Amino acid sequence: MSIWWSLHLRREAASVPLARRLLIGTMESAGVDPDISYDLSVALSEACANAVEHGGDADRGEPTEAYRVTAYLDGEKCRIEVTDSGPGFPSGRGRVPVRPARSDAEHGRGLCLIEELADHVHIGNSPGRGGAVVSFDKMLKWREGVPLLAV
Repeated sequence: MSIWWSLHLRREAASVPLARRLLIGTMESAGVDPDISYDLSVALSEACANAVEHGGDADRGEPTEAYRVTAYLDGEKCRIEVTDSGPGFPSGRGRVPVRPARSDAEHGRGLCLIEELADHVHIGNSPGRGGAVVSFDKMLKWREGVPLLAV
């Protein structure tokens, strides 16, 4: 089975649980194991929260009111991508280094958490347009007796 969807969301805190609920509902309907669904939904929440908090660019004088979430459930893998139109990561192009935050820190743990919960993670800047891109994927496991495994 192959399912994909894409959302264009306002950079508001209320958009984060909306994206998370849509992902959980999609995976539940497809028969994905609840533990896998939970891991991916937490990772998605972290990526969306980062887009909401850091995805604007007041320095360019352009309103950046939105960000995009795209999810693909294709065969045995789920891939999620969150793209904003802000200034991107300061390191420029290529792989952005993720530094672990202190365990008592209130900020700065999201990207590390995404790396722990997903199988493969790419964190970087959008080529040409600016903005950050956080994409990650995870191999899926299925609930017992789910008939939707036909590809």
